[in-house]
Amino acid sequence: MKQMGKYALAAGAGILFAVPALANVAAPVISAPAAFVPTAEMVNKGDVAWMLVASALVLMMSVPALALFYGGLVRAKNMLSVLMQVLTIVCVAALVWFAWGYSMAFTSTGTPFPKLFGGLDKAFLAGVSPSTFAATFSNGVYLPEYVFIIFQMTFACITPALIVGAFAERVKFTPLIIFVVAWLTLAYFPIAHMVWYFAGPDFLYAAPTDTGLIWGWGALDFAGGTVVHINAGIAGLIGCIVIGPRIGYKTEPMPPHSLVMTMIGASLLWIGWFGFNAGSGLEANAFGALAFINTLVATAAAGATWAIIEQVVHKKPSLLGAASGVVAGLVAITPAAGFAHPGTAILLGAVASAGCFVFVTTVKNAFKYDDTLDVFGIHCVGGIIGALGTAIVADPALGGQGWIDYTASVAKAGEYSMSGQFVTQAWAVVTTLLWSGIVSAVLFLALKHTIGLRVPAEIESEGLDLHEHGERAYNL
Repeated sequence: MKQMGKYALAAGAGILFAVPALANVAAPVISAPAAFVPTAEMVNKGDVAWMLVASALVLMMSVPALALFYGGLVRAKNMLSVLMQVLTIVCVAALVWFAWGYSMAFTSTGTPFPKLFGGLDKAFLAGVSPSTFAATFSNGVYLPEYVFIIFQMTFACITPALIVGAFAERVKFTPLIIFVVAWLTLAYFPIAHMVWYFAGPDFLYAAPTDTGLIWGWGALDFAGGTVVHINAGIAGLIGCIVIGPRIGYKTEPMPPHSLVMTMIGASLLWIGWFGFNAGSGLEANAFGALAFINTLVATAAAGATWAIIEQVVHKKPSLLGAASGVVAGLVAITPAAGFAHPGTAILLGAVASAGCFVFVTTVKNAFKYDDTLDVFGIHCVGGIIGALGTAIVADPALGGQGWIDYTASVAKAGEYSMSGQFVTQAWAVVTTLLWSGIVSAVLFLALKHTIGLRVPAEIESEGLDLHEHGERAYNL
């Protein structure tokens, strides 16, 4: 043991060896390898063009698509209130994303809990410039970091906007916007970090050394089944329960005032969703095409399934039902878009449509909660079916992609366990439900018992448009 004091350890070229520790001879200095720095030559202009188009498509999903979809479903006296809520949420969420959201979701430095949420070292986009880059899923291919920030910003904009449909026609405007800022900070950014954050020596998909909690478990969520739909859906359910049902709920008719607008909104949602899903591969390649066709056929199957169910149950397929089925299919295929074979994507869309139909028409009536526009019944339930179903449709034995190794542009078909992946997906679903549910409950209750969440009964009866915003949607 005493002889060990005569030797110093030095590393070179990956080999550990011993050299004499001589008193008058300086030990060799071994310099660390230079840090890898992406260059502009590693950027594919086709990827950049596609991702900017995809970002615009996702923004279109919020305004005008979601705004028109929701606006058409409420009564005429509340039309402008819904449009204003969605529009303002998009504006506020974009600014919050710039200020601290991107840093909280996609960094891990300067935080005591790097598995749960990121730090603030990129707050206000500090250190980001046209010369900084974000990795795609292919080895050595990058996007300008601004492109990645823009794309993810549009997701942060639409997610809280989805929530408002659950308690439309009775919520105060200012408390809603306060809730959105707090919910984004405490629910959306952490869940996005847990599900989508990873980093490695070269930010490669195949070998991340630093990941969010749920990513590290191996959960699959291609475009936001957990991050967007389950997250927003459970928040909507908590909100409608805390705020309470509308005046006259179940005792007086409350039909949509314009199914034409709802149809337009649903159609624009479908178109925009191609950016949402196909863009989530971050490249213009075959996996983007796979996500595109899966988004098309799963949604078609879901819309047709809802219409068929209504034909059997009510003898009349409705436009509202078909539009609801379309949205349910879009929600369900979101986490599986880049993993499923189109054949199994069709089945997933059909199953999700049937499941959402049951919740919207039966479960909601049984429990008597007033989810105005069925945010929970479609987004949360559809998201859960999609997230769990991803474990099935991703199985290579069924034509799925398994865990995709994008660095080799091939599917890792070996060692895929459907049952094991199903358990992992279930853990991701439960974690999202608990995290977002608890955060949402605390925020809603805090606002309810301080500044108040609900408009007075006389304002609710007369309509929010004139009293909250001083305007009418229709001046006849």
